[in-house]
This record gives sequence, structure tokens and C-alpha cells, in this order.
Amino acid sequence: MAGKTAKSKIPSRPRGRPRPEETAQIERKLLAVALEEFLEHGYGDAAMARIAQAAGGSKTTLYSRYPSKAELFQALIFDQVERASPETALTSESGPLTLAAGLKSYARHMLRHSLQEDIRRLNQLIISESYRFPELGVATTEKTAMGIRRITDFIRETQAREGRRCRKPGAVAEAFIFMIRGWYLHVLLNNQEIALTDMEQWVDRSVDALLLSHREW
Repeated sequence: MAGKTAKSKIPSRPRGRPRPEETAQIERKLLAVALEEFLEHGYGDAAMARIAQAAGGSKTTLYSRYPSKAELFQALIFDQVERASPETALTSESGPLTLAAGLKSYARHMLRHSLQEDIRRLNQLIISESYRFPELGVATTEKTAMGIRRITDFIRETQAREGRRCRKPGAVAEAFIFMIRGWYLHVLLNNQEIALTDMEQWVDRSVDALLLSHREW
């Protein structure tokens, strides 16, 4: 959850090329501070100089990694996707998931992640400011495209295992992803508190409804 601006600083180190673990630590710190800055001040009023100062580094360090505020925000969006580990929702220790089980697992997993307070506030920020800053929409569009590609591949794989052919896996994946996105946007726009059991029941009903047209895929 977002709180006060982080006080810890990027650790100083001897001059020279940073080690990979140091680079990763610096980037994690910058993204954590950037998230707090965006949540506290909004996208329009967020300041790169303030982010660099709060992270304990220099503007040179920040700009060398993220040359613009738009690129920093996009990196933040992709970091949220990486934190969610969406690919883990499509696998199972006991073996490959069926189409229905995989779609339900993925939807539940991603919605649980997106309903976390900091992610929820970040998405509300995007909704409220994207009309003034189109770059916010660009960042989220790419995130959506990643999800569609992931589900497209999953549909192809499961259909191949079952000896079935799906004529338009991309179209089915797009319908699935936007189905999830529509429910989530409804929750955000109504500022609702949703019980996880209610979300899971909605996922089950919606995926079952989608699968009723399976023969037409």
C-alpha cells in the first residue's frame, strides 16, 4: 500500500560499472518511490526530480534509466504485471490445466492481484487522468495486448492437446480479457469493495458462459 514517501536511499557504491544485483536494486527502489509519487500527486503533478530525491539518487541516474515520465510510468505498469506472475496461473504442479480450469485460474489470479489497494489506486489514477495524458492509455494498451497474447497461446496449446482446432484463438482470447477488464472497471468506477468469494463466483459463471460457444471457436 502507498504511504509516505520512502526515506531509504539507493546505497552508495564505488565508482565503476554496477553489478547486476546492484542495478536491479536501484531499479526496484526507483519504481517503489515512483509508485508512491504517482499515487500521492497523480500523473500530471508527479515530479521526476522529487522521485530522484526521494530515492536518494540523482536525476542523472533516474533519467539514464527512464528518459521521460511516460517511460517511467510504463515501466511501473510492466513491473506490476511481472509482480502478478500471470504465467503461473496457467500451470499446475499436477500437470496441464484444462481450458476451463486455466481460464478460471487466470481470471481469479489477475483479479486478486488487481484488487490490491496500491494496484487499484494506480488503475483509478489511469482512468481519471488518461483523457489528459494519452500516454497512460498507451501503457495500459500494451499490458492488455500482453494478456491477449498469453491467453491466445494457452488456447492453442489446450486445443492441440484435446485434438481440437480453434479457428480464431486470438478473438476468443480478446473476448476473455475484455470480459475480465469490463468487470474490473465496473468495480473501480463504482468504488466497490468486493469479497473474493463473490469475484470467484462471477469468474466461474462468466467462463462457463463463454465456454457454451466452444464448438463455434
